[in-house]
Amino acid sequence: MRQRRGPSPEAGAAVTIVDLDGGAAERFAAELNAEGHPALAVQCDVSDEAQVENAVARTVEAFGSLDMAFNNAGIMLPPVDSADETVEAFDKIVAVNLRGVWASMKHELVQMRKQGSGAIVNCSSLGGLVGGKGRATYHATKHGVIGQAKSGALQYAPLGVRVNAVCPGTIDTPMVARMTAGGELDPEASVASIPLGRLGRPEEIAAVVLWLCSDAASYVTGVALPVDGGFTA
Repeated sequence: MRQRRGPSPEAGAAVTIVDLDGGAAERFAAELNAEGHPALAVQCDVSDEAQVENAVARTVEAFGSLDMAFNNAGIMLPPVDSADETVEAFDKIVAVNLRGVWASMKHELVQMRKQGSGAIVNCSSLGGLVGGKGRATYHATKHGVIGQAKSGALQYAPLGVRVNAVCPGTIDTPMVARMTAGGELDPEASVASIPLGRLGRPEEIAAVVLWLCSDAASYVTGVALPVDGGFTA
């Protein structure tokens, strides 16, 4: 998850990097500060609502408002037959992927309701649009993230707040690298299923989030936008 004031440092934003890995967040914030971009790092476990509330409060304290937010925390466990999944695995996935987004939206909306403005983007997934064998709980949470975005969009449109979701396909990230190394993903088969013929790049997702957060998308709310190389077409 990333709470931020403005869509990106390059676009003139003051950014709060909110991450479970506080050290990584600090290093990234230091890099941005060295380049002249205002940035704040906050260590946060999004499954803990109090920590999420603190992250939003610190952002507002540092920068004066919360204009835009990208709720991007998510986990995926190894595939399992639904009949064999443990309640511990179910609870772990739901705690981050669904309750984490719920807590983030809740406290972001508290601030945006006061302001009468704001834009939120939830990171769903291709898995929020289709099913997947062995990952029923993951897909359920990603469907739920879209439901949260659509419902929030309807409730908060009259208050000047927009809420959307982005649905990435298979993106060349450390998570995908781990899945490939663990035999959970066949990259050649994955690429073969993508009309554009390649994996996506993280910056391509960032560009879509930037647009959804910006005034260029001022008439867009309640959308679950696939960024999947044409897979769902």
